[in-house]
Amino acid sequence: MSATSQSSFAASRTDGSGALYLVATPIGNLEDMTYRAIRILRECHIIAAEDTRQTRKLLTHFDIQPQQLFSYHEHNKAASGPEIIRYIIEGKNAAIVSDAGLPAISDPGSDLVRLALAKGIAVIPIPGANAALSALIASGLSTERFTFIGFLPREKKDAMELLHELPASAGSLLFYESPHRIKKTLSFMYEALGERQVVLARELTKRYEEFVRGTLPECMEWLDEHPPLGEYCIVVEGGNLEDEQRERDAWWQQLSIEDHVAHYESRGETRKDAMKKAAADRGVSKRDIYNALL
Repeated sequence: MSATSQSSFAASRTDGSGALYLVATPIGNLEDMTYRAIRILRECHIIAAEDTRQTRKLLTHFDIQPQQLFSYHEHNKAASGPEIIRYIIEGKNAAIVSDAGLPAISDPGSDLVRLALAKGIAVIPIPGANAALSALIASGLSTERFTFIGFLPREKKDAMELLHELPASAGSLLFYESPHRIKKTLSFMYEALGERQVVLARELTKRYEEFVRGTLPECMEWLDEHPPLGEYCIVVEGGNLEDEQRERDAWWQQLSIEDHVAHYESRGETRKDAMKKAAADRGVSKRDIYNALL
């Protein structure tokens, strides 16, 4: 597949189609709305909103009179998405907003982006507030490397599988969670990740903004005494790279050479490559592995 490029200015397009703008909205404090976001929302022919009632309040506050306000969310995206794309192809500019923060982060805006790109439509980000990154930079945990997870799966089995697969190299871990599920989510994290440092951030940028810092057990105890309110961003300390390396180096020591090679074969490796990897793990030559199997 060959690479493609896109101008940052929809006005430079010559095929007559419009553009799709991804417009960030405040995550709480209305003063976080940017001048550019207000201008784009005023100029666009269409505004696609996760919750039109919530978006109307925002538009009214900034005296924005939308020409067309579309409902676009998880349950109607299959029908609304192609309709919005059709309007853009006809020459109208469209903006998509979520209820708060950047669209296309943990919401179906990402599906609309893919539809637009598939049709050669310009997709233009209008940056602004983001809850996960706001929580991270104020957490006191490492910002050198981080991984955004979003919402964990609802089923424990699926949540635990995801958590166990996160490597130490993922850095600080960023999650979203609702108030009625946060206690259960923290218990999953403690079971899977151990006693790590964690920061619970809620009501970000609002009057009652709050950060709770401590170990996972300490924060679980805190929530027992302070019933959770509002949506949460959870920042979890990254894993220990040295401990992970030791575990990775030692996992095969309980296996026979036959089982060690069979392990790699079960993951789709050829016999030859499986023997090569087993030899590398054990610090021996491939011939040693071959002779042992004989």
